[in-house]
Amino acid sequence: MSKKTIKRVGFIPLRKGSKGIPNKNKRKMVGRPLFTWVLGEAIFSDLDVICIYTDDQDIIDFVVKEYHWTNKVKALLRSEESASDKASTELAILEFCEKVNYDFDVFCLLQATSPFTKRKDINACLNKINETYDSALTVVNTHRFIWNEKGEAINYDPFNRPRRQDFEGMLIENGAVYAITKQSLHEKKNRLGDNVAIVKMPEESLFEIDSENDWVVVEQLLIQRQKRKKQAKKITHVVLDVDGVFTDGTITYTREGEHTKSFDMRDGMGLEILRQFDVKVMVMTSENSELVAKRMQKLKIENVYLGVKDKYSLLQNILKEEELSINNFAYLGDDVNDLTNICSVGWSIAPNNAMDVVKQHADIVLSKPSGAGAIREACQYIINYNKRF
Repeated sequence: MSKKTIKRVGFIPLRKGSKGIPNKNKRKMVGRPLFTWVLGEAIFSDLDVICIYTDDQDIIDFVVKEYHWTNKVKALLRSEESASDKASTELAILEFCEKVNYDFDVFCLLQATSPFTKRKDINACLNKINETYDSALTVVNTHRFIWNEKGEAINYDPFNRPRRQDFEGMLIENGAVYAITKQSLHEKKNRLGDNVAIVKMPEESLFEIDSENDWVVVEQLLIQRQKRKKQAKKITHVVLDVDGVFTDGTITYTREGEHTKSFDMRDGMGLEILRQFDVKVMVMTSENSELVAKRMQKLKIENVYLGVKDKYSLLQNILKEEELSINNFAYLGDDVNDLTNICSVGWSIAPNNAMDVVKQHADIVLSKPSGAGAIREACQYIINYNKRF
């Protein structure tokens, strides 16, 4: 069967309740809601459809509003029964399958608490499904020595302790990705069938997010993963946030509820000069403001994205659609919702008055504050930097 004839469905179950970490699925991990890490990778994988299955209406509303740029993402409300503390994941899976009348060929379970999952891991599991294997799952090859409660070594001889390079280790299920054919899922009522293939993921993906300490560890690992991919290349595109970058972050309200924002004219001139050096300017903001739209129109900035919460996924889509490299991008942001892009682009820049966590991870911290020449300073830096190319 060719890829075009197979309908591959991704399934991300989310529950509103979380005892260990309140609102875990919606809480910002490196500035993004936790569940969007795996959702974003699923969108750019070989899956045809990804369904968010949740009892949280806020998440459904977020998905509907945020991912309008793709037709792959759907959101469905799950029952209270399948979202209870005692309900198994299989109950939610089977409930969903009945709702959609098993309208798929391959089913892929993705866990939101596994933010290390990449599109290549999803695709690898999907590609394992063939005449030999009816299901697949992700594992980690750990080289740790395992013991049981009886004081017995399980995976090695303690009197002949092997060196790490000579030790095969053990394969441990990391709970990230599971794929199975419709027929096997229907028969077994389980995420795995009779003939299971394995896909190895990095050892860091074994971390589970069950406590605040886990959260801190995973967040730092994700930050370092994003930073490791950075390469210094010529800057061809610059993306800017608005509030706290173009403006000082303050808003003035009138009696009627309307608000005003202050913009620095020198920033506009800086961007005009930057474009004369063939650097394309884009604006990406979480605010959906008519005032901002008019200001960007005045500055003749065509690529303006308003009301964006998951800025990293949108940037990934721009890269894919226009066949661009993230290392040719500079990003200017000031707050936590910019953090993933700050950690990922070729050059990241922060105003002097940005949040500490952003300045900590930005490549360049400007001497000027937002709304008072920060953008103009950033433009001059980019122009000078590009001279080396």
